[in-house]
Amino acid sequence: MFPESVEESTESRQPLVQPASSSAVGTRVEVGQPGFSKRTNTGNNVNRTPTRTSFNLQRAKTSLLTPTKSIGPAPSFLQSIKSIVMASWLNLLLVCIPVSWALNFAMKDQHTLVFVFSFLSIIPLAKLLAFATDELSIRVGQTLAGLLNATLGNAVELIVAIIALTQCKLHIVQSSLVGSILSNLLLVLGMCFFAGGLRFSEQGFSAVATQLNSSLLTLSVIAVLLPAAFHMNVTGSTDSDEGQDILKVSHGVALILLFIYASYLFFQLYSHATLYTDDGVPPSIPYPKRKAEGAESQAGGDLEQSKPVEDEETPQMSLYTTIALLVIVTVLVAVTAEWLVDSIDGLTATGVIQEEFVGIILLPIVGNAAEHVTAVTVSVKDKLTLSLGVAVGSSIQIALFVIPFIITLGWILGKPLTLLFDPYESITLFLAVLTVNYCVQDGKSNWLEGMILMCLYVILCVTFWYYPGSDPSGLLNTCT
Repeated sequence: MFPESVEESTESRQPLVQPASSSAVGTRVEVGQPGFSKRTNTGNNVNRTPTRTSFNLQRAKTSLLTPTKSIGPAPSFLQSIKSIVMASWLNLLLVCIPVSWALNFAMKDQHTLVFVFSFLSIIPLAKLLAFATDELSIRVGQTLAGLLNATLGNAVELIVAIIALTQCKLHIVQSSLVGSILSNLLLVLGMCFFAGGLRFSEQGFSAVATQLNSSLLTLSVIAVLLPAAFHMNVTGSTDSDEGQDILKVSHGVALILLFIYASYLFFQLYSHATLYTDDGVPPSIPYPKRKAEGAESQAGGDLEQSKPVEDEETPQMSLYTTIALLVIVTVLVAVTAEWLVDSIDGLTATGVIQEEFVGIILLPIVGNAAEHVTAVTVSVKDKLTLSLGVAVGSSIQIALFVIPFIITLGWILGKPLTLLFDPYESITLFLAVLTVNYCVQDGKSNWLEGMILMCLYVILCVTFWYYPGSDPSGLLNTCT
């Protein structure tokens, strides 16, 4: 908290800020509201010194649960059902769900058809999951909204990884999780920058929070690269039980990563929640209008200024309907994802498509469909901080929670899943994090940065189409 009075110097016991009658006339110190910056005016210069209030659990809880806008009355049950049906044209793909189920039981040997229809079925389910998440998000603060979008957006990846783990498809588990990070960092974030850059010449976001997130991603990359370095520098003569040692190292590192993720949640939601808001973020810069366009839109601009500002958010579903939709969609995703994973072996056995491409490209695109739509939509609405919370926050959650959780779950189930990923996957992950770090370090974005990230993802898609994959640890094929 800010002190009520200005501190006195310990040497002279004179006020640090002289009154207006002294020689320091023209210097003014303004102390803003708690959590904002302190502004010092000296002549025509304005200096802003970041300040932060002391940690208060009640204040943090209020900021998390208090929505940015007031919430309007909840609709009726029938209106909620109508909103679900009319949520997106992707709902037309919901007819693929019974088709995929029927194909799985009636034509189980038609793996390609089962995979295609299961693939198409998860896309509308992911969109409905995003729709329900948005309805929950408007009822809470912006920071918690970003966490909800990232968490529920990763539900599909988590379900697919658990099913693949129980079926001993450990390579699919590893490649799908690395692919999810690549998809979020390059495709989703690139689309956010590009879509927002089409409307604004430059968009700003919290550089401090983003750099912190980049540090966490770098830490996760280190956790993936160290087992690879261990493997490359150990031979059979120096360590005859290398595979088991790497497995033990992976278990220990996974527990440490889970602890880091818990600390990150406390940091984001409580102690430094103000870092993840739009306070102090530089405003977006729109494209300059031509003179003719400016003259034509002057009258329209005056009318827009006279319009009242919408301070109320109208929910499209009631709270109970939203929760019920989340539960139903999660169950449907779990069942459909099982058919999807079951058909991967038959699909890749034809030799037309590599298992590596399925795991690192196709499955993450399906799983990230919800985050993709949400992040791009809010970036066009000039809410880039929320977009970063969804895209980058989702990557952090996969790297620091989902991967170590799956490693720990495999430890409990007796599956030899390690942090020793395919070397090519580890290198691409490192390059992706490095590229994103360069793009976000200035706290600003434009459409070209978005195109760079998207083009890098397309390059990776081309290379993974031909890459057959490898098992450096030799443990993945020993799963029973």
